[in-house]
Amino acid sequence: MEEVKKKQGISIPEVKEIMEKVDTESMDQIQRWTYDYVTKFSKIDAKAAKKLKQQLVKECGIQEEEAVEIVNNLPSTEAELRAFTFGWKKLILAETLDKMLKIIKENS
Repeated sequence: MEEVKKKQGISIPEVKEIMEKVDTESMDQIQRWTYDYVTKFSKIDAKAAKKLKQQLVKECGIQEEEAVEIVNNLPSTEAELRAFTFGWKKLILAETLDKMLKIIKENS
């Protein structure tokens, strides 16, 4: 078994970018299903996703895993964004939610 060297949350667009480097003919069934999924549900390109994730972590003070969740879903309203932040079990101020929505709109 391979040793885990680094554990990092990555978004759907980043998974798509990684999987596009592999020939689809050499993929096993699970890899093909995963590739089909990320191709259908990737809403922005990987470069924009990385930038958005970094900006959310840096400017809004959220965890990387939380930023990945936001990047994967790209909520467009405060109500949609609150649906995600509610599950994080911490208080997010209205100003922070507004900042997050602004960052999302700028990067998507």
